[in-house]
Amino acid sequence: MRLRHSVQKHDVAVFGLGRFGSALALELVYAGYSVLGIDKSPAVVQSLANKLPHVVATDPTNPDTLEELGIQDFSRVVVAIGNDLASSILVTSALLKMNGPEVWAKASTPQQGQILEQMGVNHIFYPETDMGRRAAHIVAQSFNDYVELGYGYALVSTTVNDAMTGVELAELGLRRSKGISIIAVKGPDDHWVNAYAETILKPGDEILAVGPTKTIGFIVAD
Repeated sequence: MRLRHSVQKHDVAVFGLGRFGSALALELVYAGYSVLGIDKSPAVVQSLANKLPHVVATDPTNPDTLEELGIQDFSRVVVAIGNDLASSILVTSALLKMNGPEVWAKASTPQQGQILEQMGVNHIFYPETDMGRRAAHIVAQSFNDYVELGYGYALVSTTVNDAMTGVELAELGLRRSKGISIIAVKGPDDHWVNAYAETILKPGDEILAVGPTKTIGFIVAD
């Protein structure tokens, strides 16, 4: 059951191919990474057989299975088993004992995340919680998109506030007064371009900006 392709440093193994795991694996493939998908359900594996370059139906809680798959040679692994706590812990524990791949893991609850953290997992996903917080900011502040970066900062896209149009970005002084940097602009042609100090925003432009979560709402259109 060992992979027939030679494992490269950019290879990623994904355990659990539910909605989160399959979306993550497919996005990595789209980005050019070689991905091995692993799920205990033959039906799930069959549904992804034509989309993932390498996908296996097997019980990942068996340490011998991990060795047969050559998981120790991967640079990164993602445990996307969120709803089966026992399986998540067993797989994660076996991976950590390998002292090889860097481990990311999904947590469905804060309690599961705490257990994973105590086990030594440094990278933990909270997809449901993170998506809920993201959606709250999009709804409340009318952002087109919102990504919390941590440490009190966020990356957002939104339609430009009319009060910010018609003058160069340098004159607006957003970085000085609000700590906000506009880094890209998308006009009527639907193409993103870099924003510079001399860029002049127009009504209806969409902007990509980064700044403190407390002040980033200033740029939202009325």
